[in-house]
Formats: sequence, C-alpha cells, structure tokens
Amino acid sequence: MVVKELAYTKEHEWVKIEGDEAIIGITDYAQQMLGEITYVELPEVGKETGAGDELAVVESSKAASDVFAPLSGKVGEVNSELEEKPELVNSDCYKKGWICRIALKDKQGVEKLMDSKQYEEYLKGL
Repeated sequence: MVVKELAYTKEHEWVKIEGDEAIIGITDYAQQMLGEITYVELPEVGKETGAGDELAVVESSKAASDVFAPLSGKVGEVNSELEEKPELVNSDCYKKGWICRIALKDKQGVEKLMDSKQYEEYLKGL
C-alpha cells in the first residue's frame, strides 16, 4: 500500500510534511520485507540530523534495518508508544507506527523525494 499524500525515499521511508515539521516512518513495503517488528530504537529528542543520516533502527525476527533521515532537521518528538508496542509498525505503519517528527532546517529537500506515483514505479523495479 502506498499513500498518495506522502513523500517517499528509495530506502523505503515515508514523510508527511506538516508546516515546518516532517513526520517520518517506514513504508508498508519495508515492514513487509522485515517481517514481525520486535524492537524500534528511536532517535533522541533534540538530535540534529542531516538528510541520509541514520535516524533509527528497526529490528525484526529477520533482520535489523537502519531508518535514514529523509530530510535535515532536529528531532522534536518520537513515538514512544513503539517502545512497548513495536508491532504498530507492522499493523499501521502510516498512522500509529510513525517513528519521529523533525523540525525541518529547510523544505528544499522535499523536492528530492518521490511522490506516491514515483514510489509505486520504483517498487515495480525491485
């Protein structure tokens, strides 16, 4: 499932822009490939991150996978519910399974992300 109003990366992160913030999570494709999510290592609130930097780690019964920051900014909030219920990434990756919010340094990086149609085409090539 690909949600139309989100932006995407080739590393299978999704981004929802709300004003000067970005909500970040992993895509349905990513959670399916990982299998049952058993642990999410959340970033620290206040952490400065550059686009492409490691932001979080998602562990599953199959593997551990880095989550990369799609945009530059400062972590303002994390989804602490994932500490007790990491399976939310599997059951609702686009809503309850979000990983963090970052305050954007600038919005120009958004232009480098894929829209839903581009991401769907990208997935067809995998």
